[in-house]
Amino acid sequence: MTDPNEGIGGDAPQAIRKLQPGRLVIASHNKGKVREIRELLAPYGIEPVSAAELDLPEPDETGTTFVANAELKALQAADLSGLPALADDSGLCVEALGGDPGIFSARWAGESRDFGVAMRLVEDNLAAKGPDTPRDAHFVCALALAWPDGHVEWFEGRVDGTLVWPPRGDRGFGYDPMFQPIGHAETFGEMDPAAKHAMSHRADAFRQLVAAVF
Repeated sequence: MTDPNEGIGGDAPQAIRKLQPGRLVIASHNKGKVREIRELLAPYGIEPVSAAELDLPEPDETGTTFVANAELKALQAADLSGLPALADDSGLCVEALGGDPGIFSARWAGESRDFGVAMRLVEDNLAAKGPDTPRDAHFVCALALAWPDGHVEWFEGRVDGTLVWPPRGDRGFGYDPMFQPIGHAETFGEMDPAAKHAMSHRADAFRQLVAAVF
């Protein structure tokens, strides 16, 4: 992870900007992601409002990294709302698939965002490589916090695990039911939300954000 004190695009280092209590746009239309971020923000005097609630459009994710996509979503939401905005870009990276689906994790689910289809696609791609193919994978979460004047802070978290088949559990969202974090017997889809929040890629990024901006 690049030092979040560094300016965007190689600018001179800048001081971390603190986030004050009040309204904060969660720059996402993903209900599961919004719910999880709301729960993580609950202790900090923040009043989250989602991009969907404000009828903000979803930008095209044209970045080539998780951080770049999180930044463009946060900057657009902050500019259009006039409020600070927090965006998350996250995905599943499978080592045997060269890091795919990676930044395209949501797109593998198709226009209908059917992650049952996406999980099956991951499994089919692994199966095509043979029964001894390693199933190592990790989740990445990049958080970008932007203000209407264009200032951005970002943080990146990661959690490692292995993929199971068939998927297990109906909690969480996305690829959670097929991802079993290292050292745990349950998938993210089976875990109590509090247990997942304590050790997920998003929780890792949030710990960094909280330490820096609150």
